[in-house]
Parts: sequence; C-alpha cells; structure tokens
Amino acid sequence: MKNLLYKMFEHKSLSRDESHQVLLNIADGRYNDAQLSAFMTVYLMRAITLDELTGFRDAILERRNPVDFGDVKAIDIVGTGGDGKNTFNISTASCFVVAGTGRKVVKHGNYGASSISGASNVLEQHGVKFTADLSRLDRSLSDSGVCYLHAPFFSPALKSVGPVRKALGVRTFFNMLGPLVNPFMPRYQLLGVYNLKLMRLYNYIAQQEGIDCTVVHSLDGYDEISLTSPFKVCSSAEERLYLPEELGFETTDQESLSGGESVEEAAAIFDRVLAGTATKAQTDCVVANSAFAIHTLDPQVSIADAIAEARESIRSGAALGSFRKFVELNS
Repeated sequence: MKNLLYKMFEHKSLSRDESHQVLLNIADGRYNDAQLSAFMTVYLMRAITLDELTGFRDAILERRNPVDFGDVKAIDIVGTGGDGKNTFNISTASCFVVAGTGRKVVKHGNYGASSISGASNVLEQHGVKFTADLSRLDRSLSDSGVCYLHAPFFSPALKSVGPVRKALGVRTFFNMLGPLVNPFMPRYQLLGVYNLKLMRLYNYIAQQEGIDCTVVHSLDGYDEISLTSPFKVCSSAEERLYLPEELGFETTDQESLSGGESVEEAAAIFDRVLAGTATKAQTDCVVANSAFAIHTLDPQVSIADAIAEARESIRSGAALGSFRKFVELNS
C-alpha cells in the first residue's frame, strides 16, 4: 500500500489491474484503517479515472456473493450519495412507487456514510431485518415487488471499509462504486451521480457492459432528479437537459428536500411520501425519479405517461401497499 500511496500522491493514476488488485486486498482485510483512510481520501483531491473505477468494480463483483432470480425483469434505483445535500431517501421511496405500478425492483444499498440516512438506515428504522437468504429475497421480490440487498452481506470489500467510511464522514470512491456493483447485476438501472464527469464514466461503463442504464444529475449538485434546478439525463438513447417545467413540475428550493437531522426525521418524510401526505416538492421529486425508472424499464412508456403512473401508484395506495408488504416479509 505504501508504494501505491506514494504513486498517487505524485498525481499518478492506477492501471485497471492495479485497481483490481488493491480492491481484492481491501476485501481480504490486508490494510489497516490509517492506510484505508489515506487511500480513500486521494479521490477527494483528484478525479477517478475510467481504469480505476472499472478495476475497482471488477474486484468487487469478482468477490461478491452472487444473486440469481432467473430472468426476472427488474431495475435498481440508486444514487451515489456524497452530494452533501442531506436529502430524505428519495431513491428508496421511488423503488416502492415503481413497485406499486406492478414492476420489479432489486435495490442494492447500505447505511449512510456521508449522509444521515442511507437506504439501510431508513429500512431498518421500520423494523426491516436484512438477509442474504435467497429464498426470502425471492419471495420479497415476488410478493412486494421489491427486494433489498444490504451491501455488506454481499460484498466483502464494502463490509470491510464500512467503519472507516463512517468515521471519515466524507465522500469516498466507494460512493462512486456502490451503484455499479449490485450483486444481482440488473440489466436495468436508474443511477444518480453528483457531477457530470461521473455521469460520463457511468454511461461508458453501462454501454460496455450492455446495461440499459439511465444516469441522472441535477446541475446544482444533486445525485438524483431534485427539481431544484435543470437536470441532465444520459442513456444509450439520448443525452438531454430538462427543465422541471417541461415535465409539468415546478422548480423548488433545496430546503424542501432536506432529510432532517436524524434517521427518524428522514423516515417520517419517507412515510408521508408513500402515504400521499408529503409536501408537493417531496412528492414531485419522488414521482420524477420513479417516472424515469419506469421509462428505463419500459421505453415505450412516455415520460408523461410514466409520471401519471407514478402519481397513481401513490394516490391509489399501491406504493404504500408494496412497502407494507415488504416490511411484513422482511421483519
């Protein structure tokens, strides 16, 4: 590790093979916390390269505990985190809205490292107990429309760095990796990123791997469609900048998406969104992300129709019903 650190401190990048090997070593617990901290913080001082990101991804997927649900058509909806915005759990809420339309979601997530409430935090707050039992996960997917893959159960490297990431409390390259290493390796993904450079990297990897992926970024820095600014959408079909008003939404302020100061506060907002009693800004944000996920899974469904489906999922109680069934099956 020392030689690698010296190389990186001299502003040199790692090859794909070097990146692959260092992540295998991390997964095997070969480095101490100080070395891990130094290595992770390098990527706050310079951008990650395609070879580095791909090599890290290769290693995590190589060591993953694979998940196989057959040929089920399912999507993952996830953001990198690390955007410093401390939003409520928008991607997680969107999963249940999409499931409420009759579609399937296989979500990969973890505890918040650089935010108060990650996906695992808000689900655990509702009594969810994480599992690696594939029969239970398969039933959850079948009966509620959603199954949740808690990252440390499936990726040893993500488990081994969890305490260091939490202690650092800042964005690390593991934020960039999380959305790319779902152990189910879903063909469909809606991924949110915190800057445009990462959007280009994600889109390139998706094309190389044959993933039907839509990558989104709000220009004021959100790793999702926040409706607080224009947002960019990139997929194999198009690269386009949207204004919220083009899709029938209003531009909102950042404070309206705050997740509060605790997991309990974030969970309460999450509950209100699914129950249809949240603020307009909170609901619209989830609807917008859900709509682009629906369109990614089913491109023949227009964005306008996907927005209508997402709204109906909340209005009818289908989204809340999906979540309640999910909690019942996973508690």
